[in-house]
Amino acid sequence: MQMRNNAGFTLVELVTTIMLIAILSVVILPRLMTNSSYSAFTLRDEFISELRKAQLMAMNNQDRCYRVDIDSDGYQLRRFDNNNCSGASRTEAKQDFAGGASLTRASDSHDTFNVSFDNAGLTNMGCSGPCINVIADETLQIAIESQGYIHGR
Repeated sequence: MQMRNNAGFTLVELVTTIMLIAILSVVILPRLMTNSSYSAFTLRDEFISELRKAQLMAMNNQDRCYRVDIDSDGYQLRRFDNNNCSGASRTEAKQDFAGGASLTRASDSHDTFNVSFDNAGLTNMGCSGPCINVIADETLQIAIESQGYIHGR
């Protein structure tokens, strides 16, 4: 009887190695590349959600004002106990920008501004169409239509 000595990997070893490399690439690589276009898309989607949340809260609570304050570091939702967005307020935790991303007003490129909503769900932005730029390695836009619809462009 002759013994064969195969010098190679088994199919199980190869599949296991490929699966481990795939899992590591899915988990590790996005963390290493924070300045990708995913930063812009993620920030745009998160900020649209925050604006829609403030809009719905303003429409459901007629006696309060809801405003999202934006500065160069992040954004924060504030609730005022009156209709004119002044006086004492309650704030949610500030959401910091990550990966070099930022928000600017489309009309004048200022990075410090606010967006408040009246009880009909309309904003103080005074624009119809692209109102906010989301800047990372790409520039995306957030549009706020005159009817109150908020969406990405």
